[in-house]
Amino acid sequence: MTNIKLLNPVSPVWRDSISENEYTLDAGVQNPDAIIVRSADMHAYELEETVQAVARAGVGVNNIPLDAYAEKGVVVFNSPGANANAVKELVISALLLASRDITGGWQWANGLKGEGENVEKLVEKGKKAFVGPEIAGKTLGVIGLGAIGILVANAAAGLGMKVLGYDPFISVDHAWQLSRSVQHAMSEEEVIEKADYITIHIPLNDKTRGKFDKAMIAKMKKGAVLVNFARGELCDTDAILEALENGQLRKYICDFPTEKLLGVKNAICLPHIGASTPESEDNCVRMVASQLDAYLKTGAIKNSVNYPEADPGRLIEPRLIALHQNVPNVVSSVTSLISACNINIENMLNKSRGKYAYTCLDLDQTPDDELIRKIEALDTVYRVRVLKP
Repeated sequence: MTNIKLLNPVSPVWRDSISENEYTLDAGVQNPDAIIVRSADMHAYELEETVQAVARAGVGVNNIPLDAYAEKGVVVFNSPGANANAVKELVISALLLASRDITGGWQWANGLKGEGENVEKLVEKGKKAFVGPEIAGKTLGVIGLGAIGILVANAAAGLGMKVLGYDPFISVDHAWQLSRSVQHAMSEEEVIEKADYITIHIPLNDKTRGKFDKAMIAKMKKGAVLVNFARGELCDTDAILEALENGQLRKYICDFPTEKLLGVKNAICLPHIGASTPESEDNCVRMVASQLDAYLKTGAIKNSVNYPEADPGRLIEPRLIALHQNVPNVVSSVTSLISACNINIENMLNKSRGKYAYTCLDLDQTPDDELIRKIEALDTVYRVRVLKP
């Protein structure tokens, strides 16, 4: 039985992807082979030595120490695209909220309670305070054309918006999914200078933290609307507040409330509900359960955020997997040790991603414990796994 520890409660739909007869999923399992996490902070978590993989049932992985785990030979997965439709729907809602003062309108209308027969007259007299433009015909700039960005771009185009998209790293699959009506911008500057509405769909890292600062906002159209359902830290809060105050931004809508933003006129902060739908939560759990199943059984890596994608195929011979530094001579050192034991390598797969690499070797016989210890003793090797058919 394979043990998967749950650091947060998850939907029971994991049973759609893996068998209860093969896996135990519980918060209290001992010596887990893998971990599924949603929001729990793992930076201070004492990782069990038995853990081979961690799966985030969601997209963001800020709560997981990626490099530290990579150097333990622990593959970290996430579930990109599983919550894409949920976020897309909320982004479209945000565009409408920013254009038509829907929240102000219903709050004002609720205040008419008790006016009796005067309600209708008061409504007709007061409704002009809530006039706002349609989004059809306006230009939407989409920065980041990943799983969510392409859905937003396509949906906005379907609503009659002119859509400018920018993503220098767009995948071939995502490019094929993008509507032909979406124009490809050559730079971020082109997007922010032309767009009436701008929506952010890029990851948070050292290069993007605070990216939308005073200088960036100054390049936007006067009175532009900025929508952020990616990560709060992508935007400089002080710059946002200043832009709302001087009218450079007409509205800022985000899913990440902070003390500074709450109660600010023309700032709409939602309580981090972008992916909070039953459908997206189920999709995330199904996806990560399937990914863990494939990795634990065959060594296949899909949607990892710290190791390369790798598909070694069906497990039909003894398989040795080494997770190691991406430096010269590691593979030759490993294969030399194997050859010295008179073991033949039937098939080999080597992949790398940044500082880390993955080598999979299908062998004509199962390596013994002494050989495994010798490979593990190499300074450049983090972890060795042996899988048997």
